[in-house]
Amino acid sequence: MTEIRELRTHEEFDEAFAVFTGIWGFEQGNQPINPELMRALSHAGNYIAGAYEGGRMVGASVAFFAEGRALHSHITGALIGRGIGFALKQHQREWALARGIDRITWTYDPLVRRNAHFNLAKLGARPEEYLRSFYGVMEDAVNRGDESDRLLAVWRLTEPCVPYALEGAGVALEEEDGRPVAGETDAKVLLVAVPADVETLRRQDPGAAKAWRHAVRDVLGGLLQDGARVTGFHAKAHYVVERP
Repeated sequence: MTEIRELRTHEEFDEAFAVFTGIWGFEQGNQPINPELMRALSHAGNYIAGAYEGGRMVGASVAFFAEGRALHSHITGALIGRGIGFALKQHQREWALARGIDRITWTYDPLVRRNAHFNLAKLGARPEEYLRSFYGVMEDAVNRGDESDRLLAVWRLTEPCVPYALEGAGVALEEEDGRPVAGETDAKVLLVAVPADVETLRRQDPGAAKAWRHAVRDVLGGLLQDGARVTGFHAKAHYVVERP
């Protein structure tokens, strides 16, 4: 059984940092978080939590208060496929609601299918802004060699997730032979594909990974800039986008 609790001590912050480093392979001088910053954020009343199984930390999350009565989730990492990430987000949700916060935001790589499915289909968050090269050059083991485009996900904690309709949907971006192929963009509802495994693609075919980055930036980023809304993630492969 997974236990989630807030972190308070130096030892706990060190454990959380070790979890993050194990996931992303941070190198010295290239860490988006460290134990000292976690200590400061915790002391200032922000959200720092860890997930435990059998007394061992298997996930952690760091979030801070943001403008507009929101909580910004800066980093969350957990062992994949065990429901730990979902348990952390539910704990974060209850923590925020108890403090009168009804909105949690975070950024994620729009090309990573499992994250898109988790954020949109499981949690009911919705991307509201495409952020080009948001973090600049990143040299961790996961992101190295790619540009840091991100989607800003917004989780409105008290609003129901409205089902999306796919009737008459057009395909704005599809995958053929591992590469992106642009399609129509004038339908009311559009599907925008992302690669099956961009992290492996970065290592094995950097050219294809770069092609996907620019294609999704142009198609999905362009649609959002023009006022379209992402309303779901279909079949663990396509963003569902509704034009105004």
